[in-house]
Amino acid sequence: MVVGIACEGDSATAIAPSPPGPAPPPLDVSGWVSASAGTMPLVLVVPHGGDLSPAVLPDRGCTGCETANDANTQELALELATAFERRVGRRPFVVINRLHRRKFDANRERIEATGGHAPLDAQWVLLHEQIDSAKARALRVHTRALLVDLHGHAHSVARLELGYLLSAGALRLPDSTLTPLVAGASVSRLSAQAVSGDRGAALVRGPRALGTRLAAAGYPSVPSAGDRAPNEGDAYFSGGYNTERHGSRAGGAVDAVQLECNFTGVRDTPASRGAFAEALVTALLAFLGDHYGWPASG
Repeated sequence: MVVGIACEGDSATAIAPSPPGPAPPPLDVSGWVSASAGTMPLVLVVPHGGDLSPAVLPDRGCTGCETANDANTQELALELATAFERRVGRRPFVVINRLHRRKFDANRERIEATGGHAPLDAQWVLLHEQIDSAKARALRVHTRALLVDLHGHAHSVARLELGYLLSAGALRLPDSTLTPLVAGASVSRLSAQAVSGDRGAALVRGPRALGTRLAAAGYPSVPSAGDRAPNEGDAYFSGGYNTERHGSRAGGAVDAVQLECNFTGVRDTPASRGAFAEALVTALLAFLGDHYGWPASG
């Protein structure tokens, strides 16, 4: 006897798969980066002062991610731009990330910056497009330019920290050993071509260094002539993604420094920010004049 066995599905009607639904619209990131044009060879970037936390964005959850903002750095940058205009009738180019750091870190490579949230890739791309545009436009004002990546820190030593992609250990070296290392720093181009003739270590802690001028104005700074390097065990930020990507270590005619500001007396109150902005204007104008040959009247 032959028994016929029907396989499951032999007589079932095939069901066509449902067509995919429409793709979600891309995020509109146009309001999450603020960029204002300038009239001098200086670019200010504010990555960690964002005030927006859209509910549509998840919080970044990567292991070890820093999510705390640098308080009042956005306000400090705007105060600084106004102080330049008041003093010399010129404004720096300013690029501000408006998103809170728990949503987006504007000083990291793409995956860490977005927390792996792919729709935010557009924000990362837009941010760096705006910085690149500001750099290019600054170079139309002068043949070389400086980018300042503005941050805030909460380290135990209350001083400004200037980061040139030189480690604390490198800064503890004697000048003769440090100088060749500056060729690989974020001011590499300046170290080779500063019109002042200053080279290497002199640019980061000599008498005409930015930190030295800020210290002379009453704002302790490292590195500077009076505080040449962090001590062993001192926390110190030597520079981050933006400094590396947008400074002259990567080539080009724009140098970069990461300026980490302590809180009290620098960015804690409107009065502090106003006073510090005036001191920073003085220091930056002198630095641009000494090393870039850019007078404000030029």
